[in-house]
Amino acid sequence: MARNTKAKGKIVRRLGVNIYGNHKYDKLLKKKPHGPGVEKGKRIRKKESDYGKQLVEKQKIRFAYGVSEKQFYNVFLHAKRLKGLTGDNMMILLERRLDNVVYRLGMAQSRAQARQFVNHGHIRLNGKRSDIPSMIVKEGDEILVKDNDATKKVLRECVSKNDRTVPSWLSFSEDALKGKVERLPFRVDIDSVANEQMVVEFYSK
Repeated sequence: MARNTKAKGKIVRRLGVNIYGNHKYDKLLKKKPHGPGVEKGKRIRKKESDYGKQLVEKQKIRFAYGVSEKQFYNVFLHAKRLKGLTGDNMMILLERRLDNVVYRLGMAQSRAQARQFVNHGHIRLNGKRSDIPSMIVKEGDEILVKDNDATKKVLRECVSKNDRTVPSWLSFSEDALKGKVERLPFRVDIDSVANEQMVVEFYSK
């Protein structure tokens, strides 16, 4: 899959919101609230179209979860087929990705790192090797770490540095390095990084 190779700091400044959750980007936005390539205090007169606004909202979510355009569109199509609001379904499906769950459990410092852990076979889902980051977890699923001393050492270091709270729909045992999906997430469980309804409108044209 083609990955976005742009500096995350520039992406955060261009979008104007900390989509990655790392505190260093909050500091960056406070220090440099203007977009990259724009002089401080310079007024931008260009009026953004509705399409442009919708595109920005889409990019916020896509970059935050680290998925390709094709993957993101497929998530939208999946969400559209489910009962309920398409926007809510879309966010819930993204939250249920295995790489995101590893991140939410605090076993990785970023979603990119969580995806790498999954890709390299360091994560076990219900006791089985699972190296597909986009796999959707279900209620009752257990997420464990590969029984390898070196792997456990790396993930314990990540857990020790984590200052995020594990969401209520997940549980995590730091001693056992074991997480569990206690229930499926609701939309209210997910922090908003963008207006997903505008994304639905973007794809519905």
